[in-house]
Amino acid sequence: MKRVLLVISVLVISAMACQITGLPPLSQPTPDPNVQTNPPLLPTPLDPAEQGSTLEVLYQQVLPGVVAIRSGNSLGSGFVFDSEGHVITNQHVIEGSSEVEVDFSSGFKAFGTVIGSDIDADVAVIKVDAPPEEIHPLAIGDSSTLGVGEQVVAIGNPFGLSGTMTLGIVSGLGRTQVAHVSPEGGHFSTADIIQTDAAINPGNSGGPLFNLNGEVVGINQSIRTDDFNGATGNAVNSGVGFSISINLVKRIVPFLIRDGKYEYPYLGISSNSDLGLAEIEALGLNTYTGAYVTSVTPGGPADQAGIRAGDTPTSIPINAGGDIITAFDGKPVHTFDQLLSYLTLTKSPGDKVVLTILRDGQPRDITVTLGTRP
Repeated sequence: MKRVLLVISVLVISAMACQITGLPPLSQPTPDPNVQTNPPLLPTPLDPAEQGSTLEVLYQQVLPGVVAIRSGNSLGSGFVFDSEGHVITNQHVIEGSSEVEVDFSSGFKAFGTVIGSDIDADVAVIKVDAPPEEIHPLAIGDSSTLGVGEQVVAIGNPFGLSGTMTLGIVSGLGRTQVAHVSPEGGHFSTADIIQTDAAINPGNSGGPLFNLNGEVVGINQSIRTDDFNGATGNAVNSGVGFSISINLVKRIVPFLIRDGKYEYPYLGISSNSDLGLAEIEALGLNTYTGAYVTSVTPGGPADQAGIRAGDTPTSIPINAGGDIITAFDGKPVHTFDQLLSYLTLTKSPGDKVVLTILRDGQPRDITVTLGTRP
């Protein structure tokens, strides 16, 4: 949309396959069993002509399922999710609207009703009444299989240029972004965000991010930039874009269709994983990996289970003495971002989880019953 959602760098505060027919496969060399060679470190790159053919076929296959969304004075993108006419986009694309215009690549236009949205993941569902020949659901992929360096494609309507396709790679995985302010004054965060250098610009918001099999692996959401067009005020793409992982979308959308909303599991802690050596020393940590607990919400699930935050003043604005969460249900936790992804993608309010912590240098397991994010 024209007022693309901008991302700022912040400290995270609160926790909370089917291949398209006709696409040529990514070829790999077949080794000669009579020749001993070391396995290649990297897959053989596609021949430029083969890659071009792949991308052309992909575009023709998926374009009918990509739509433009007009809401008031704003413009965004979206895609057809199922045969019932549900269209997925960003929450910030439809914000403040109960009805929007949905424009298909064929030229068909129809009004759609917003039936559910989620501000935290920035996802919304629109129900559009269109003839069957206009409804082309896209294949949904598995974002957990993505790897950094894998090629991805974004299709949308940047600056109103409908059906624009851009190519890039996955630049990072498991990112987090601030979603909204919590009642305690901190921030709730969205987890499992895909970072890509595929060009995303105002108007791309809500459009699909594809792997080279033509499966949707994310919803393009925002860019990070310090540069703005002086004439329009629009953010300028700097090669750092963000997409909501399709696995998170797959978890949320059925609830939005059924209930109009989604309830997140809630842990009730603040944490800092990005500590420098000087901070680690000031906190008296001999070794450090995991999520260091900086505060615990009074009366929240973590508080009730006995998770402890730091309470001893230090030379830095972080108190010492807090628990370090090193595992979540037996899965290693190296950063708070990892913990948030585990929590958001696999758990629901009321579930019991086991947090492995280090307290005073000693490991222990603490069971926490998750609440509902306020």
